[in-house]
Amino acid sequence: MPSQPAIRSYETIRHIHLIAVCGTAMGALACMLKEMGYAVTGSDQHVYPPMSDFLRAKDIAIFEGFSGRNLEQRPDLVVVGNAVSRENPEVQAMYQLNLAYCSMPQAINRFAAAGKKQIVITGTHGKTTTSSFIAWLLHCARLDPSFLIGGLLADFQSNYKVGSGDWMVLEGDEYDTAFFDKGPKFLHYTPEFAVLTSIEFDHADIYSDLDHVKQAFEAFLKRLTSTSSLVAYDSDHNVAELMPGTAAQVVTYGNDPKSAWRLGRVDIQPPYTLFETYHHGEHFADFKTRMIGRHNLGNLLAGIAIGERMAIDTAVISQAVESFKGVRRRQEVRGVKNHIVVIDDFAHHPTAVMATLEAVKSFYGSRRLMALFEPRTNTSRRNVFQSIYPSCFDAADLICIRQAPLLEKIPEDQRFSSMRLVEDIKKRGGDAHFFEDTDGIISFVVSKAQPGDVILVMSNGGFDNIHQRLLESL
Repeated sequence: MPSQPAIRSYETIRHIHLIAVCGTAMGALACMLKEMGYAVTGSDQHVYPPMSDFLRAKDIAIFEGFSGRNLEQRPDLVVVGNAVSRENPEVQAMYQLNLAYCSMPQAINRFAAAGKKQIVITGTHGKTTTSSFIAWLLHCARLDPSFLIGGLLADFQSNYKVGSGDWMVLEGDEYDTAFFDKGPKFLHYTPEFAVLTSIEFDHADIYSDLDHVKQAFEAFLKRLTSTSSLVAYDSDHNVAELMPGTAAQVVTYGNDPKSAWRLGRVDIQPPYTLFETYHHGEHFADFKTRMIGRHNLGNLLAGIAIGERMAIDTAVISQAVESFKGVRRRQEVRGVKNHIVVIDDFAHHPTAVMATLEAVKSFYGSRRLMALFEPRTNTSRRNVFQSIYPSCFDAADLICIRQAPLLEKIPEDQRFSSMRLVEDIKKRGGDAHFFEDTDGIISFVVSKAQPGDVILVMSNGGFDNIHQRLLESL
């Protein structure tokens, strides 16, 4: 593979082309570059709404399908998406034309974050919600931040913003960067503030085991300098184990009495959750939020710690906590039909599934909770968590498990079994059911649902538009 050509002068760049532009983060980057005054084009093999409409509304020309002809205009820079392989025809043309290229996080760091002070949020769980809240907090503090986050912020109806302020909030992904850079994306950022929410095994397609994952986060922590601050969740022993290896100023949050920040009393009063916070053992402030579940209170607590570290007034922090609307696809109520609530959530890792179910159950009290789960990620379609998933559904009253899609892409001896999961849940006394397809789940749920029920749909994909179809059928 040819070496990555050095970019002689960023000042001469006018036209930037993005390969695989329809990904959530790549699309956001394309829009940011456009707003910054660059001529932007892109290509993808899956060009369809809503991202295709969104990009075209920003006057970004999109080529459908990958082809060397898409580079005939000889862009000054090509941004290569994470999902793009070396064999991609545009990559081959890029080499032949000797065009300058870089990865998505390199482009973010050089263009969108240039001259900004970075706040980078990392961790296996809670990155998107924590990033979104911090972006909203800085907005409420009139700091006009820029941000690029892996989910749609309900408060902005966008996952990116080009702000005029000094700060940029970035969701730091541990997934690999590009085919020419197999290191995690977050190693390309230079944070002044960093958050580490958790470390667990995930992304089984690129990480071999938990130690491999920890090595990635360890590399990130070692990049932090003595002038940067790290807000770290010390109730996770994997996080606590790595903290001595950083030169950053460490601020802890968690459940331990020794944690610098911790939660106090929590009181659920729908539509709000009220909670106390303590800083170095002393009462800091009481807050109320529309977010549900202790895991989300922990995400807010990390943001509160950042706000206090930035000397944001406590009244402003309180306003931000109370007004924060959250993130699309994170415990998002998609609709209510005949007094039946349909909720969408991105949960797929066992820890996230358990936390989400417990949060929804605690918030809705005695109402019957139906859990609909699609194992779709590269990790959940593998059997690495086969024995762990069954206990994660204990909070649900009725459980529907779909056959994992695209199993043919997983080696046969590594495939996850949805049918076995159902049998293991039944052994624990759970009311679980297996379905080959989404149509079967919809028919079953519609026949069983009663007024007062809460239906929680969990998948990192579209789940065949099950949310809307349920609302139309109930």
